[in-house]
Amino acid sequence: MTERFTGNFTQQEPIPEEAIEAAVAVMRSGRLHRYNVAEGEAGEVALLEQEFAAAMGSSYALALASGGYALGCALRALDVKPGDKVLTNAFTLAPVPGAIAAVGAVPVFVGVTEDLVIDLADLEAKADQASVLMLSHMRGHLCDMDRLMAICQAQGIQVIEDCAHTMGAGWNGRLSGTDGVIGCYSTQTYKHLNSGEGGLLITDDPQVMARAVMLSGSYMLYDRHLAAPAPEVFEDVKYDTPNVSGRMDHLRAAILRPQLRDLDRQVARWNERYQVVEAGLRDTPGLTVIERPKAETYVGSSIQFLLLDWREDQIDAVLQRCLSRGVELKWFGGAEPNGFTSRYDSWRYVEATPMPASDRVLKGIVDMRLPLTFTVEDCALVARIIRAEVAAVYQAG
Repeated sequence: MTERFTGNFTQQEPIPEEAIEAAVAVMRSGRLHRYNVAEGEAGEVALLEQEFAAAMGSSYALALASGGYALGCALRALDVKPGDKVLTNAFTLAPVPGAIAAVGAVPVFVGVTEDLVIDLADLEAKADQASVLMLSHMRGHLCDMDRLMAICQAQGIQVIEDCAHTMGAGWNGRLSGTDGVIGCYSTQTYKHLNSGEGGLLITDDPQVMARAVMLSGSYMLYDRHLAAPAPEVFEDVKYDTPNVSGRMDHLRAAILRPQLRDLDRQVARWNERYQVVEAGLRDTPGLTVIERPKAETYVGSSIQFLLLDWREDQIDAVLQRCLSRGVELKWFGGAEPNGFTSRYDSWRYVEATPMPASDRVLKGIVDMRLPLTFTVEDCALVARIIRAEVAAVYQAG
């Protein structure tokens, strides 16, 4: 009898009861705006910022309306201007080049390796083209951050880390988001904390954080922040920094705080599921497993594999055969992706030079979510289905 998976790839776990109670308390108070607090109260947003900064080991944190807003805020905080070039990954998701384009800057794409990380040789070759790198840790894969930072420091490049998929991950014991000048995170439903939409930004640079707070729309109420620089730091920037409002509200912060306290346990659960699928896919004919470096601590909330040098009709056959058995895969290499864009030639508002080596990798990337609503047994079943269908198409071809 042919096995079939009946789980749902978009079904997340319920919001914890503690978070629901906190959110209800906020709604009963009527005070949802982050600066609308009763006398003597810090407010959910300021408390979340304080707790997130402590969790990441950062001096400052700012809670924002979305991860994409956090990326744009980071660029403005570093004074990126219209016409400036900004280095970024050829393999990422649309909000990354979108944030660059939104401030009038020009993305310069850097290639991807078969490990699904930024090509450091290509970065070194292009390092003289820009003074900012927006580094996307796409789908949770960390490059050699020691080598990357050495390249960027040698060229005077400031690094913004897009950690939408790496909250809780790290390299050589350093948490993702703490190597660059700024780390940006998402709390959209499919990320590691879930508030529907939301973002967080961290930095150790007081001037950068002061600018970010003003950009977010503080209305000179920066003294109500618990994870921001001292009020005197704002004197140099408060009249010259535009208000580009993108604050988080108390309702979302209330939902996030209990989840943040549970992050380590959730990371362990994701990785348990990831490792079951990874083991089940190993040695599948025609399929390349992405090996994780020993220096990397990852969060396996999704898994990727490569079907290198396969024809498009073969890859599509794998996707359709798996889907008929209940397994939903995304082909990041498709020329016309459905519901997402993840390769540099998808964004036609940017003139991009073709990168044949990267194109080969991009064409073969297949992705799958691993929601925590899946059991370990579910993950083993999913791996068996993928393995069988990839092997069948490979052998037929």
